[in-house]
This record gives sequence, C-alpha cells and structure tokens, in this order.
Amino acid sequence: MSTETGTGTASSGSGSSSINLASVRAIAKKDFQDAVRSWTFWGLSVFFFLLLVAVTGVISYFGEDIAAEGATTEALILFVSQITRLVIPLIALVLGWKAIAGERETGSIKILLSLPHSRKDVLLGKLVGRSAVLSVSLLVGFVLAAAVVAVLLGGFDIVNYGSLLLMAIIYGVAYTSIAVTLSSITRSTTIAGAAMFGVFLMFYIVWNAIQTAFQLLISRGTIEGVSYTREFTGPDGAVQQMTGERVPDWALFIDMIDPGNAFGNAITVLSSTGGSELGTSYPEFYFTGDVPFYLQNWFSFIILLLWIVVPIGIALWRFDRVDL
Repeated sequence: MSTETGTGTASSGSGSSSINLASVRAIAKKDFQDAVRSWTFWGLSVFFFLLLVAVTGVISYFGEDIAAEGATTEALILFVSQITRLVIPLIALVLGWKAIAGERETGSIKILLSLPHSRKDVLLGKLVGRSAVLSVSLLVGFVLAAAVVAVLLGGFDIVNYGSLLLMAIIYGVAYTSIAVTLSSITRSTTIAGAAMFGVFLMFYIVWNAIQTAFQLLISRGTIEGVSYTREFTGPDGAVQQMTGERVPDWALFIDMIDPGNAFGNAITVLSSTGGSELGTSYPEFYFTGDVPFYLQNWFSFIILLLWIVVPIGIALWRFDRVDL
C-alpha cells in the first residue's frame, strides 16, 4: 500500500519513539483508502456477504429438522463460525504480510519515516488501518446479508448474529496484530510470508495435536494426569461410576489459548450457541470442585485481548531498535 502519508499536526520525526495519534490516524486512513481503491475492501465485503447467504441457503434448503426446532440462527452461527475460524486468520495474515516488511524491502519505509511520523506511529497506523479493512468489510458483509438471512431462515436472532459479528471482528484484529508484528520483525516479504505460513500451521495443525501428545505422555508416565470419576445411569437404571484420567489443568489451558478456540468460546458466552462443536468444552466431571477461572469461557475474552496487545507490544519495542 502507498506510503505517501502526511499530517500537518504531527511533530514527531523518525528519530522519536513517541506516539502521535494524529500520525497514527493519518497512516491508518491512507492504508484504508488504498484498500478501498484496490478493491481489497469491496472484495472482502462481497466475500463475507456471499458466505453468509450461501450457508443460510444451505440451512434453509436442507435443514428442515433444524427449522422445525427453531434453531436456524444457532445453526447459522455454528457453521459460519467454523468457516470464519479458518478464513479470517488467512485474510488477516495476508493483509498484514507486507505491512512493514514490504515497506522495508522496497525502501519506502525511509520515505515514510522522513515525514513527521515515528516508528511507533507507523506500526500502530498499519495495525489500525489493516484491522479497519477487515473489520469494516465484515460489518458491511454482515449487515447487507442480514435481510437475506432473515428472509431465508424465516426468523432472525439479532443477539446471536451480532455476537458472531463482534467476535469475528475481535478475532480478526488479533490475527492482524500477529501478522503486523511478524512483518515488522522481518526484513523481506519472503521471510514474512514464511512466518505467516508457520503461524497458520502452528495453530491449525501443531496446536490441534498438542492434546493428543499430552495424552501420550500421560500414558507413558512422563507427565502426571488427573484422575476423575464419572457417574452415569446403566441400562438397569442403577447409577454406575467410571474412573478415568485426563490431562492437567495447565495442559487444558494451553489448548484454550489457541485464538480459534478462544473465538469459539467467546461466542458461546454472548450467544445461545454452544455445545461441544464450538470452542473447547470440558465436562463437569473433569473437576471435583469449581472449574478454574482460566478454563471458563469468559476468560477467552482476556485471551483474545492478550493476542492483540502482546504481539504489537513486542513489535513496538523491537521495531524501535532494528536497523532499517
């Protein structure tokens, strides 16, 4: 995206590490305008609109049982959240891929910093601008699709629908923060692209295998599991007990801090959509007392906030010290 960004009120130069909100706003505005002119914004808006309409159409055509139960909006949220859990990170990583690395590779970062912008201004402006591209395109797509969804489903739960939109935006900002951070600590778009691919693989292949690895380590005695007792009613009506062993609480927490799982968990807090199909779901019999606060679904909001703040915080510290 273009780097011809200026502001008449900013006073900090490239040598300053201060943050000037006017500079941040100017850089973010230019980034967003570039996306609109390049049709990136409109393409994303149309994509999210078509995604919602397509899933709604499938539910209305094939989901007679779902419609009979009056759970059409819940089904829409469930299906769309599973798709957006995969798609939004890809979009965010691509949007953030060249945010800083592309500017450094072409040398245009020096032109940008010759204007009254500090390095922190540039980094935050890029984050805000590219987050806005994804967030506003989500908003436009969801709003335009709302009428079609209501007509096709014959009913519309605005709370569930709005919950998905809100969490999709926060989820997208979290991955954009990760992407801009990785872009700021790499010197070339090739390395930045490899880093984006590595992040995607980590959360969608490696992270999903962690719990299986923990179970294997428990079976080998490498780590100590936690015993639990489950009560259930047998065929004869008698209450029976079954004992088992699960991974420790800290291992469950590792599973929960995956941004995708946090995204799903947060949706279950805000909407009536829930169950084992969305996010992490730990049965009550896993715990002898109360579920630890950090394993409760509400804690996922804090996890997503940390995924936004911590990466960009690292980037702000690191980018101020790199040799451009």
